[in-house]
Amino acid sequence: MIDSHAPEGYVCPFCGLVAGDVSDPANRCELADLVYQDEDVIVFIAVDGFGDHEGHAMISPAGHYETLYDLPDRVLQRIGLMARQVALAMKKAWSPDGISTRQHNEPAGNQHVWHYHLHVFPRWHDDQLYRHLRHPVAPEVRAAKARELAAVLDAGPTRLP
Repeated sequence: MIDSHAPEGYVCPFCGLVAGDVSDPANRCELADLVYQDEDVIVFIAVDGFGDHEGHAMISPAGHYETLYDLPDRVLQRIGLMARQVALAMKKAWSPDGISTRQHNEPAGNQHVWHYHLHVFPRWHDDQLYRHLRHPVAPEVRAAKARELAAVLDAGPTRLP
């Protein structure tokens, strides 16, 4: 276990999303961002985008774990399996040319939200994803992307015995 980097009084936006309560003024998530949720994981559309292709997904544990170092094996396995299913769903829903994933831990690792999350990006040739600064994505765009992804996401293969 690594010491928490969350500031005093931190209200976790992803825990709010899991609980169905995004009323905290600092929480930019909307309930309509939700793609999938069960006892182990949550999948949602990110509030920020990069470049012209908005609507990447994030996979987080339903329980509060700050970093990769903290995740129980079962939850880590579910996240990995869900990453594959989200990537396949993106291919069906949006026909990207490829998929990228990335994940950050601690301030030096560029983590900004103190709840583990794995980014899953649809990619297009020459999109220059890693050269863009993040920018807010409108809630209505996120909601539409969440509906499109949810319609084709098959979470069944992510279930463990």
